[in-house]
Formats: sequence, structure tokens, C-alpha cells
Amino acid sequence: MKIFFKIAFSFLGIWFLAHSIFIIFDGLNDRNSKADVAIVLGNKVNEDGTLSDRLKARLDKSIELYKNGRVKKIIVSGGLGKEGFWEANEMKKYLIENQISSQNIIVDNFGNDTEKTVENSIKFLDSLHYKTAISVSQYFHQTRNKMLFRKQGFQNIESASPNYFEWRDFYAIFREFFAYYKEVF
Repeated sequence: MKIFFKIAFSFLGIWFLAHSIFIIFDGLNDRNSKADVAIVLGNKVNEDGTLSDRLKARLDKSIELYKNGRVKKIIVSGGLGKEGFWEANEMKKYLIENQISSQNIIVDNFGNDTEKTVENSIKFLDSLHYKTAISVSQYFHQTRNKMLFRKQGFQNIESASPNYFEWRDFYAIFREFFAYYKEVF
């Protein structure tokens, strides 16, 4: 019985390591494709109303995509944070401050989690007859984002992640392993 647990533990460790390596490489791999829209997933707005560095990095990446002609519009998605701010509204303000026209920003204030962002974004894409999108989030989040879009029938999804790294990424990679397989099964 002891050998069974050693083999099982080893198998799970190898599986976790292989999956983690895959999501890191997948999330950091920007194919430099063009798309109709960038979809920026929300993150923390600080208690004073400023954007977290992580969220700013995502928005800066979407600005780069827009200014380089890789996308025509930007969807910002997030919910009402515990700090009392609608993430998507604050994201839109930041984009406007950085010379993105409000007519090229679509606001989703009901993207309370990744699944809702995917669901809501697909509704926007369908209503606008858009066929391609680029997910903008942290690198460790991209594999699951793209899987959720494809699971909902939206196949033409790519990803672009900001060059923003922090110590909390180790926890996030660990969490993403379980979140990914929760969605698969």
C-alpha cells in the first residue's frame, strides 16, 4: 500500500508540474495576431479608487494592442469590488485617460468572475458580429480563459499578457491548476 501512495503522489506531482509549465508557456506565448476586440479581465481597484498595479498592467497591454492596430475595440470586464468600485468603470476611465476613445470601449460591469466575463463577452461579440478576440490577463490565467471561451463555442480566441510578475504568481499558478480541472470536469 505504501508503494501505491508513492506512485500516486509522484504521478500527481509530475502532472501538476507539467500542467504548470504548460500554462506558463501558453500564457507567455503571444502569437501577435490581430483580432476584432481585446477582452481585459478585471482585477482589484484599491480602496482609494486607484487601480492595482496588476490591473494597470493588463490595461496597458490592451492599450498597446489597440495602438499597434491589433484590435479595434476593448471590452473591460469586472464586477463591484469589496472596495466599493465598479472595476469595469474604473478600467474605462483609465483607458480614456490614455487616449482610447470611449466609443471603442465596451463596459461589462457584471463580469464578477472569469466564467461571467467569458459568458458576457461572447454576448457582446455575437451582437457586434465579431469573430476574433484576444484575452488580456495575467499569463497564468490565459489557458483557462481560452478553454472557457472554446467550451462556450467561441473558437477564435488568442491571448496577450502583460510583462508583470510578482511573488503571488506562485500561489496563482497553484490555484489555476485546480480551477482549470474544475472547469474541465
